[in-house]
Amino acid sequence: MTGDARLRDKLRKIEALFAGAGTEGERLAAEAALQRVRARLAEIGRSEQPTEIQFSVPDTWSRHLFLALCRRYGISPYRYPRQRRSTVVLRAPRRFVEDVLWPEFKELDAELRSYLQEVTLRMIRDDVFADTSEAREVAEPPALPGR
Repeated sequence: MTGDARLRDKLRKIEALFAGAGTEGERLAAEAALQRVRARLAEIGRSEQPTEIQFSVPDTWSRHLFLALCRRYGISPYRYPRQRRSTVVLRAPRRFVEDVLWPEFKELDAELRSYLQEVTLRMIRDDVFADTSEAREVAEPPALPGR
């Protein structure tokens, strides 16, 4: 299984976990998981008024993921004039955001960051230089010549 396929499989399993899937068959059925999450949002929406919630998601890739998750669940993200691009505002039931959307985002974001880190380091090792370790720490700055 390629790295992309492993990541997609892991993302589907995370999504199914947050949708409350019961069996392994359900975990693999991403569409069914999505429908369960949407149903949960509708259920919470009937008992709780949507509230405006503001997020700051400064990392571009994380923001793209967060916006896509919101839209997937029928939540329209927006921001007001003069707000930073990193600001995302939603009108949604707070309980859904706190119990489903934000935890799912955090877990998916961690997986994507890990994957991007792995791919980036592999490309640097293969195409630039094999040593991708951090810079070493030294106790004193090196002496400059002539001083």
